[in-house]
Amino acid sequence: MLNIAIKAARAAGSIINRASLDLEALKINTKAPNDFVTEVDQAAEQVIIETLLSAYPDHGILAEESGREHGAKHSEFVWIIDPLDGTTNFIHGLPMYCVSIALAHRGVVQQAVVYDPTRNDLFYATKGRGAYLNDKRLRVSKRTRLSDALVGTGFPYRRGDNPKRYLKMFEAVMTEVAGVRRPGAAALDLCYVAAGYYDAFFEMGLNPWDVAAGSLIITEAGGLIGNFTGESDFMHQREVLAGSPKIYGQMVPILAPFTRVIKEEDLAADEAAAAKPTAAEVVAKTAEPKKRGAVRLKKTDAA
Repeated sequence: MLNIAIKAARAAGSIINRASLDLEALKINTKAPNDFVTEVDQAAEQVIIETLLSAYPDHGILAEESGREHGAKHSEFVWIIDPLDGTTNFIHGLPMYCVSIALAHRGVVQQAVVYDPTRNDLFYATKGRGAYLNDKRLRVSKRTRLSDALVGTGFPYRRGDNPKRYLKMFEAVMTEVAGVRRPGAAALDLCYVAAGYYDAFFEMGLNPWDVAAGSLIITEAGGLIGNFTGESDFMHQREVLAGSPKIYGQMVPILAPFTRVIKEEDLAADEAAAAKPTAAEVVAKTAEPKKRGAVRLKKTDAA
């Protein structure tokens, strides 16, 4: 199963690399404000799904662009796919993006592959058998002091995200660590924790296909991953914290006050922020010519 996943990831990587040679020819669509999808995302996803289902036709598929349209709907085995994590980077020619493929059995990730086509770096793991970068065994960093830690993150970019809450969280982390980085591809960031490049990583607003593969690679490299309160229920909570055990333990008290899981009033604030028009919309609205309503004549009684 791991070999099939690697074959699928490399096939998608070839499509991505060819397309990167002529970015001006790309057709780009917008799923939502600041949330892009290209024909490359779709072509890469298609080749991954074809490769997986040709080997395992009775397995299910959960993919970013096509959801659960393909594969067996009620299989115990589900492939979780992000064909191009870091699409915005890719569109701009910034070489920080990857292919992410995970296989879950009864909700537990068993196989994971994250492929960086720009560097030909293949991160992979099988549950219980360790994590690897190409042929090198991965281990999380050995740093123990938070003040020495390099931490990765992702900034909110979708309409409806709460940037004020994020800025408070960012400040709380930034003042305690050696540095914070934001390359823009969460699946790759998680692998960087497994490789020891980062000591920890945190982000809000992530989906299962962003974190499924990276989560197994981290745990097989000796790291921890959970939500902001340190619990293991992170896959569908849209928040994730990962790190080496010592740094992870010191990050939880900093991030726990910002968890989405237990803050109903914050969710209400997020919904209110989403409903509020943006500055551009306000300007556009004021620029529109005002429509005059129909004039109604009041009838008077004849004398």
